[in-house]
Amino acid sequence: MPINPEAVGSTGPETEVTWSSKESLLYALGVGAGVADPTGAELEFTTENTQNTQQRALPTQVVVIGGGSGVDFGEFNLAALLHGEQAITLHQTLPPEGTAIGQGRVAAIYDKGKAALVVLETNVRDLAGQPMWSTRTGLFISGEGGWGGDRGPSSDWQQPDRPADQITSFITRTDQALLYRLNGDRNPLHSDPSFSKLAGFDTPILHGLCTYGVTGRLLLHALCDSDPDRFGSLSGRFRSPVTPGEQLDVHLWDDDGTVLFQTRVGDRVVFDAGVFTHR
Repeated sequence: MPINPEAVGSTGPETEVTWSSKESLLYALGVGAGVADPTGAELEFTTENTQNTQQRALPTQVVVIGGGSGVDFGEFNLAALLHGEQAITLHQTLPPEGTAIGQGRVAAIYDKGKAALVVLETNVRDLAGQPMWSTRTGLFISGEGGWGGDRGPSSDWQQPDRPADQITSFITRTDQALLYRLNGDRNPLHSDPSFSKLAGFDTPILHGLCTYGVTGRLLLHALCDSDPDRFGSLSGRFRSPVTPGEQLDVHLWDDDGTVLFQTRVGDRVVFDAGVFTHR
């Protein structure tokens, strides 16, 4: 079996990562910042030379900066891989440009029967050795389960039995995926109509991490007064793809200080089991 369950606990090499002011601007535009914003409230994320405005970075940008390369857990068919879960934790505010050191780790490999769930963690520190951010990514790989291993914990997330305390929305652009792909993910599933048809989609679909970034941006404004210093963590599971041009509605429930959320397109849940915490 190509997936190696014995790889759990192994780490990759320490890797230097850098990001620039321009890359931070591009990421912000890629997740919809500045669109139809006549007040200029997002200029701190989308410009670097506005009078009396200091450039800032969106917290979810950490998912495209990286730092966890070189982790080996076996060989498999890339076409069988599905991004299932994503979590980030900010230990300090992400600056709009910088250099840091990251290291990846295979945190767990679970046997889901017909698939394997590989959980990868990345921890990133600044050049002074202080933690900056951590990410946790769950990858479902079909055809790689069935070796009799641990199935892993089940989720205890439950939607509160009441209407959302708040709903915040954003209509994605029809060219949102074409813009977001400039952050590094050039998978033709998100840009080439002929390729997306082979994958079973009528049109190219939006990157899951773009949906994640739009969700994080909406939560930043709704829960942190747009202040990245207050953004702590964001986690959840991908449920279904989004077509560029669709409206994302984030339904929020404040559950004793911890915010639970779902991102939906109409009645369809696209990002589920969401948990947000402040820092």
